[in-house]
This record gives sequence, structure tokens and C-alpha cells, in this order.
Amino acid sequence: MNKPEAWKTKTLLIGAGVGLVIGVLAGLIFIQRAEMNEAHPQIAARDGVMVGIGVLGVLRSIADLGAKK
Repeated sequence: MNKPEAWKTKTLLIGAGVGLVIGVLAGLIFIQRAEMNEAHPQIAARDGVMVGIGVLGVLRSIADLGAKK
């Protein structure tokens, strides 16, 4: 791997690591809430769409960071 391409690999690895940690934490929080309510969690389609829109908003914000000069 040559030096100019190293930043791309580093950026992908950092992004993957951050995504992994955030995903695991989100899962743990989801499980903890379900155990507190003593109920099996159920996700409605509406909830899934809301989460998806939120994730797209975050991704758009991240993409805008790279576009600013």
C-alpha cells in the first residue's frame, strides 16, 4: 500500500470500528430496555423507518463534513 492510499484504509477501518461499537451499544441498550419492561421487544415498521431516516441524516451530515473547504 502506497502512502497516498493509506488514509483511505485508515478512514475505512476507523469508520468500521466506530460503527461496530455504536451498533453493539445500541443492541445492549435495546436489550436492557426490554428486560426492564419484562417484555419481548417488538419493532413496528414505523419504528424501523424512523431509525432508517435518522441513520440517513447522520450519514448525510458526515458526507457534508468532507465537502466543506
